[in-house]
Amino acid sequence: MDINFTAEEAAFRDEVRAFLKDKLPADISRKVKEHKRLGKEDTVRWQKILNEQGWLALHWPKEYGGTGWSPIQKHIFEEECAEAGAPTVLPFGVNMVAPVIIKFGTQEQKDYYLPRILKSEDWWCQGYSEPGAGSDLASLKTRAVREGDHYVVNGQKTWTTLGQHADMIFCLVRTDPEAKKQEGISFLLIDMNTPGITVRPLITLDGEHEVNEVFFDDVKVPVENLVGEENKGWTCAKYLLTFERTGIAGVGQSKAALAHLKQVAAQQISNGRPLIEDPHFRRRLADVEMELMSLEMTNLRTVAAAEAGGVPGAESSFLKIMGTELRQEITHLFRTAAGPYALPFLNEALHDDFDGNYVGPEFAASVSARYFNFRKLSIFGGSNEIQKNIISKMILGL
Repeated sequence: MDINFTAEEAAFRDEVRAFLKDKLPADISRKVKEHKRLGKEDTVRWQKILNEQGWLALHWPKEYGGTGWSPIQKHIFEEECAEAGAPTVLPFGVNMVAPVIIKFGTQEQKDYYLPRILKSEDWWCQGYSEPGAGSDLASLKTRAVREGDHYVVNGQKTWTTLGQHADMIFCLVRTDPEAKKQEGISFLLIDMNTPGITVRPLITLDGEHEVNEVFFDDVKVPVENLVGEENKGWTCAKYLLTFERTGIAGVGQSKAALAHLKQVAAQQISNGRPLIEDPHFRRRLADVEMELMSLEMTNLRTVAAAEAGGVPGAESSFLKIMGTELRQEITHLFRTAAGPYALPFLNEALHDDFDGNYVGPEFAASVSARYFNFRKLSIFGGSNEIQKNIISKMILGL
């Protein structure tokens, strides 16, 4: 594997940097870098800017409006976006359901949904997890019974990220309760404005309304909203999760966060000298940096394999485990740097219109919220314990 960037790739990085400098709104970048909470309008505004440039759909084939970029170009773009303070693109539409529609959907589904996703006309959310089916997703119980030209859906989904904003939800539903767990599951596209759908907020430990539970009571879904074959939705689900788990690694975000952490540690004083000079803290910081370098090389190996025509497999589980644990450790070091100022929690200080007084240094206002929020990283997208099982079976043959 050659991990050196070519002259063409270096030129592409310069092009991305120039674009971000010119087009990334300063107010949005500031919110991201200061860890303020973003609104729906911030995300939509940035996605429309990317779409105007033709740079929104990184994972789509060019004939459907994708970039046509190589895996290395995608890696460079995501890294530069993280460093510049660009918001993360909402993944549920462009990076999750769209690739499924492209691979398994009908021509009518492609013609209708893909342009709407590119234009950010539909805000998508994910209907996978249920109260009794998280990492063991195949245990899901939400039922869809076909009645003529509709499915009637009953059940509950949970941990539905940003579902309060959603126009559409892609759902795994059980269409054959007599089949084995992984069989008898279908993949449906459901309009969130359909009668019988109720969205209830779940307020997380950091005080944010990020996730929800969604209830379906006799919800009618047109049969033409089935993606792929009936009872074969598990194939769609596995295909989608490969995209989700690779993205969770967050190499670019971790590099940007580590650079910020070093700046903070150079300014914070501990025992009469900068915290970054404290031997214990420096050791932990060095450990994180070495692990991050290792993660980046692993990510580049995966990218290089994809460049050669390979498909991410069990190695995406490595990326998920390493990436999420690193991001969690960085938030822990931020709390260490904040010291006692990490204890007060002012929810209003996380909003852009806050004009009150901070308790301690400004960076400390968000560190505990991020620390608690990032506990989720090693759980969603298939818990890290499940990922270790995948590695043990698929790679180690245990």
